Amino acid sequence: MSSIDLDRLLRPQSIAVVGASPEPASVSGLLLANLRRFGYAGKLHLVSRSRDEVDGIPCVKTIDDLPEGVDVAVLVVPQAAVCEAVAACGRRRVGAAVVFASGFAELGDDGRASQDELARIARQGGVAVLGPNCLGFINFADGVPLTFEPVQPVSVGHGPRIGIVAQSGAMSGNLRQAFHGKGLGVSFSVSTGNEAVLSTEDFLAALVEAPDVDALAVFVEMLRKPAAFLRVAARARELGKPLVLMHPGRSQRAREAAKSHTGALAGDYQTMRTLAEREGVVVVDTMDELFDVTAILARYPAPVAQGKAAVASNSGALRGVALDFCEDIGLELAEFAPATMQALSEILPDFMAPDNPLDLTAIGMQKPEIFGQSARAILDDPDVGSLVMPLMGGSPAQQLAKAESLLPVMQTSSKPVCFVMMGDSGPLGEEFLARVKESGMPFLRSPDRALRAMAHVHRYGRLRAAAGDRSAGRGARIPELRPGPLAEYKGKQWLRDLGIGTPSGGLARTREEALEIAGRIGYPVVLKAQADALMHKSDAGGVAIGLADAQALEAAWQRIEAAIGRYRPGLVLDGMLVEAMSAPGLELVIGCRRDPNWGVVALVGLGGIWIEALQDVRLLAPDLTEAQIVRELGKLKGARLLSGLRGRPAVDVAAVAAAVRKLADLVLANPEIVEVDVNPLIALPAGEGIVALDALFVMAGQEAAHNAGIRS
Repeated sequence: MSSIDLDRLLRPQSIAVVGASPEPASVSGLLLANLRRFGYAGKLHLVSRSRDEVDGIPCVKTIDDLPEGVDVAVLVVPQAAVCEAVAACGRRRVGAAVVFASGFAELGDDGRASQDELARIARQGGVAVLGPNCLGFINFADGVPLTFEPVQPVSVGHGPRIGIVAQSGAMSGNLRQAFHGKGLGVSFSVSTGNEAVLSTEDFLAALVEAPDVDALAVFVEMLRKPAAFLRVAARARELGKPLVLMHPGRSQRAREAAKSHTGALAGDYQTMRTLAEREGVVVVDTMDELFDVTAILARYPAPVAQGKAAVASNSGALRGVALDFCEDIGLELAEFAPATMQALSEILPDFMAPDNPLDLTAIGMQKPEIFGQSARAILDDPDVGSLVMPLMGGSPAQQLAKAESLLPVMQTSSKPVCFVMMGDSGPLGEEFLARVKESGMPFLRSPDRALRAMAHVHRYGRLRAAAGDRSAGRGARIPELRPGPLAEYKGKQWLRDLGIGTPSGGLARTREEALEIAGRIGYPVVLKAQADALMHKSDAGGVAIGLADAQALEAAWQRIEAAIGRYRPGLVLDGMLVEAMSAPGLELVIGCRRDPNWGVVALVGLGGIWIEALQDVRLLAPDLTEAQIVRELGKLKGARLLSGLRGRPAVDVAAVAAAVRKLADLVLANPEIVEVDVNPLIALPAGEGIVALDALFVMAGQEAAHNAGIRS
């Protein structure tokens, strides 16, 4: 559905309530009460089989009796009546329908069949359906509350204004109440439910273009249209509208819970996160982060282009806490410039040397102006990109004095700031709270939450900067790719064509050829059975290493033939790969995978036995530049191994990055390739390159490859 279609739903000039009832506690009664409270000014039509009027508004008996072209119908009908109601909406050219009823895909296969039929009828009739199993939506900007949750109208103001999209009705309400509690405007709050027709991506596509939306907060259990989501994310980045996403599903149990809640079949979480962040999406892990990061970015949507964080507090103990916590969450602290140090020295007592985090001491009790003065000095530092100020408040009068000193400085700052009054849920003065709310400044009670949120704010700046730097490489097409895995020797030929080194050697179809190859390249050698259908050679007994001479080679040949015969009777080998033993180096893994929904991601990490023992890998967007890949390598838990450890030389990281880049180009150019696994890849000392010791390529069938090509 296009954004034009969604305008009829989100900003309707006419509404029909189907199943109208005067009972105040009924779904219909609650909906009509909301419309009255919001003063909905459009045309309101009611449909009731049993009543001629409700609250003085005349009713028609059926949807077919409605005037043609109503913008949206709210269907307050049971599950069994939904499909016929939507069909009737199509006959009367109703633009959209809101379906509250549950009993669809969230119940399993039978419910999914009913939902599929609902979707078919809606599309056939040209009806944009929100739901089923949803709580509807609230348009605070235009006064349209199409929900049965009792809500009060709240002025949106002029900014910052947030658009909320959540599959869960409870979570849409949770976010809405949190943002209103922080004094932020909410333009739209949408609960999408099971998404039979309209999905999260459709609403985001509409809201990102809305002039009354400055930032987007999204809670989803599944993104059903990944390519569309990434396009919306790119558009949000282009428009400078931060998009903050929480997506449960890191654990198997969370994915199962999503399926039972909305019928969502969860995709690969890490793939989603990697590609979403590539487009500048801020992916958070907790509800607190979703609240706090959105609140700060809505107020400061311009990314932190340069500069690191600063922390200032009137608690000396917080300095050590902040240092530890910032290191844990990856929030880099700025080093104050000499001019800043001088300015702070003139503010602080003589016995206190300025540093970051800054201890303001207890002098603020006598001189509350120190809070604003120190904040201004810090924010004027060009190497500072943000400021968090966690303070102990004191009496209500002292709290207010701190606010009067600090908030005017924060309000004029173009750099992200967060005011924290410590003490958790301890009482604060009413005048203080009113002053903070009136200021519109981000305000929290927890230093941990503030610092964690600010770490995401800085990450947003880095993501935005990286998104503009993309590889323009183009891979070559490989003709006549057949479905299934590819024997190692064939895959290694592709690697050599890409300029990725492999051990010297060759395929031997007979024992005599094996002896000839070994004699040419020199012992010791490795011997590996080769066939497209033999993906796990080691499990089958199809690998022998460290063969020191011809006698050992002949014995290994015979032993491997017998082992393969037992493992896969009747399997015909292409031959056996004879290769020289590799020089020592660091074992890594590189590869690519084509997710059926999200597309291509690359992978790099510690390889060999370490990949299973440590799982120290990084998923990468397929269009990262080589310089960006090098930086990702530096984020591995075992990154110190790359630069040399205990006398070992640094490895050729540039060659590793170049190999990842070449593999990604190849996979992007060939939709048939669904998986590439080069493990281990030996990284030799800097300047000496890399050697691929094993390679697995897997191809999809023709239909899957066609679909993958469309997604790419």
